Amino acid sequence: MTNPLPTLSFVIPCYNEEAVLPRLLDTLRDMSRELQAAGHIAGAAQILLVDDGSKDRTWELIEAARDSHVATGLRLSRNQGHQAALLAGLLNADADVTISMDADLQDDPRVVVQMLERYREGAEIVFGVRAARDTDTAFKRLTARGYYKALHALDVDVIPDHADFRLMSAKAIVALDSFQER
Repeated sequence: MTNPLPTLSFVIPCYNEEAVLPRLLDTLRDMSRELQAAGHIAGAAQILLVDDGSKDRTWELIEAARDSHVATGLRLSRNQGHQAALLAGLLNADADVTISMDADLQDDPRVVVQMLERYREGAEIVFGVRAARDTDTAFKRLTARGYYKALHALDVDVIPDHADFRLMSAKAIVALDSFQER
């Protein structure tokens, strides 16, 4: 079964991201145009930036970047934490599919085409899994390996190295929202 051409939202949690926001926005706007021109999405992608109580100029840059059809912002009242900001963005996105990613562009945005292909083939959730952790510090790599080993030892079903880079269908987000835990 093939899903129709989807509308797309990008959800980006932001905490003190003023240094990377201009590059992120340029990258996502270019990607939106390319995805639309190549027939991967229906219309321009929405870019939803969620400010998680930043102390720098992140919110000012989000407000300045707002435009009528692409970029928009959501500002949390204070720092709620990355996962709370991510969830707020997912629940406020307005598209057939939503791709969440970090603002620093450590995850390869070119993988989005493959994610959209999996969605069109019927997948409701597509995880972006890092092929390499070259940009991480040795400490980060060590603690990540330890974290995944500990979860495996506890019999937790988790996909190593997937982070927050994922595609979720609107149907999957509705299912996520049905859980009352936060």
